Amino acid sequence: MQWTTGDFRLTDELAGLDFDATVTLIQSTYWANTRSRETIQRSLQHSLNFGLFHQGRQIGFARIVTDYATVGYLCDVVIAKEHRGQGAGKWMLQCLLEHPELRHCRIDLFTRDAQEFYRAYGFGPHKFTSMVRYPPERS
Repeated sequence: MQWTTGDFRLTDELAGLDFDATVTLIQSTYWANTRSRETIQRSLQHSLNFGLFHQGRQIGFARIVTDYATVGYLCDVVIAKEHRGQGAGKWMLQCLLEHPELRHCRIDLFTRDAQEFYRAYGFGPHKFTSMVRYPPERS
């Protein structure tokens, strides 16, 4: 699918992403600054991906890991610094949450610094305790 508003275009087509721009955006974040290109590529293959473009240049990205029926995990949401605060991220998130494949899914996310942003879209604390298991260290 594709959406447009003004000079912005959003696509969920994996082939429509600029892979180099996606890697740069993801690696610019505090949570994925050491993630390898290979790991990023593998993660894209197993997700519903959203690329945000401004005048033909990719300036944003988000992905959802989902079963398309009950649950989705929203992750790797990032907008290029020079485009933050202009509404592009809000528009991208609204389109993502209205995606027909996700309408019946509970959407989970983890964030350490954007709680207020996500509250505006209905996100809030969950009644269950969050737990996580990290992979073992590789030598």
